[in-house]
Amino acid sequence: MPHNVPLVLLGAGLLWFGWFGFNAGSALAANGLAALAFTNTNTAAATALVAWVCLDLLRTGKATAVGAATGLVVGLVGITPAAGYITAPASLAVGALAALVSYTAIQIRAKTRLDDSLDVFSCHGLAGVAGALRTGVFATKLANPAGGDGWLAGNFAQMGVQLAAILAAVAIAAAGTAVILGIVQATLGAKAGVREQLSGLDLSEHGEEAYFGEQGATPSPGVSLGQGVIVSAASPEPTEAAAVAG
Repeated sequence: MPHNVPLVLLGAGLLWFGWFGFNAGSALAANGLAALAFTNTNTAAATALVAWVCLDLLRTGKATAVGAATGLVVGLVGITPAAGYITAPASLAVGALAALVSYTAIQIRAKTRLDDSLDVFSCHGLAGVAGALRTGVFATKLANPAGGDGWLAGNFAQMGVQLAAILAAVAIAAAGTAVILGIVQATLGAKAGVREQLSGLDLSEHGEEAYFGEQGATPSPGVSLGQGVIVSAASPEPTEAAAVAG
């Protein structure tokens, strides 16, 4: 769980805004295609957010802010391959389907021992795959004359093109990850130890904590304020004056 939900929402909002430049900016011009990509990006993100919240409500009876933030990011990932090639109504389907795929994958992963603390594979990997495949379904030259038609426009062969592109991306990502992971494992270590994880990486790696003065928390002997503060939940010892007054 995140340590600060408001910061999660702030970060998600910044991502949502920045993604407009990522997708609409890919047109390299202020034209109709950029406007289409902008509209599709916003529509898919909003749809995925709503879909994710609805799935949370159906499963747990509660809607969470962190879930909403996760849903909008999934929608942004899912629409990226399709933003400049599909119509705005189709972006509704892309956002909803990306949320369904990623949400289901997270529930399956939670029942296993797979270590994916940020659910990057479920939210970015599978949402990206879903979006790329849906591009092959919904693409149309009516949206982008320079693009191609997809399955619904009578060109089923586009699905094969999308699948080949996905497999190529998976191969590149897998090879690159294996190389990077090997280097990190041989130098720094790829995973923090149990003791470090329990104490928190802020403290174990940086010698400091994010917050001080939380309710019921008192400073305990440790490093100086300039280096960080160790906070414990121990109750403060009564002062000498309080003892005398008692």
